Amino acid sequence: MVSSFLAACIQLNSKRDIELNFAEILQLVDEALELGAEFITLPECTGMMEPNRKLLKEKTPYEQDHSVLIAIRERAMESGAWILIGSLAIRLPGNQIVNRSYLIDKKGEIAATYDKIHMFDVQLDDGQTYRESETYKPGTEAVLTELPWGRLGLTICYDVRFAYLYRTLAQNGAHFITVPSAFTKVSGVAHWHVLQRARAIETGCYIISAAQCGDHAEGRQTYGHSLIVDPWGKILADGGEETGVIVARIDPHQVENARAKIPALSHDRRYKLSSDLRDQDHDK
Repeated sequence: MVSSFLAACIQLNSKRDIELNFAEILQLVDEALELGAEFITLPECTGMMEPNRKLLKEKTPYEQDHSVLIAIRERAMESGAWILIGSLAIRLPGNQIVNRSYLIDKKGEIAATYDKIHMFDVQLDDGQTYRESETYKPGTEAVLTELPWGRLGLTICYDVRFAYLYRTLAQNGAHFITVPSAFTKVSGVAHWHVLQRARAIETGCYIISAAQCGDHAEGRQTYGHSLIVDPWGKILADGGEETGVIVARIDPHQVENARAKIPALSHDRRYKLSSDLRDQDHDK
């Protein structure tokens, strides 16, 4: 495994149209490059945050036509950096849509893609309702891919609540896991930091989570606080509540160190579920 590298999270406040986000995306990517970042990550819904299901379906382009994907591929090729587009809404043949993460290599090629598996179907205390399964086609495959510095596992936002996915990625060699997100403000205040730290501690991986922040169309609010967490659960950088860039140095050897101290990934045991529940007479 090679030496350390500088990772960046770009924190966005994406608007509901791709063209309104374009300039800020490229400006912040350039800021990350000026800071020396070699691996740059963007959040979920990088292209647009369109809460209206009908409008989202109308606006979503095919992969080959997505202007953000084209521009980021060009930036990666020009700069020699690896760039993760946290997610873009992508139209498939048959008019289906996926929420897809793109890893772009230093030559501007698409090195890997991941379609979000777990759909955010919830009703929150602030009255907001989310039904991603009514918009997106869920992914069916966990994805591991190679970076120059080690192996990367790809996830998106709501996936972070499903620890088995992260354990699977770690047990199959992940050193770093990305969690690009558009976490709601309500759930973010309660759960964001503890979930990110828990996934790092459980897996012995670096967790790199670029996030959306602030107020969006139709009353949607996202929490911000992009995070880079080390394999021991220490927060190395926190993006706060405003748009911008955070960076942290990633040392792949710390993955080995954390797992050597607590080798929980190799301690799985088989077990059966025992229940003392008895049939009850529901007529009484």
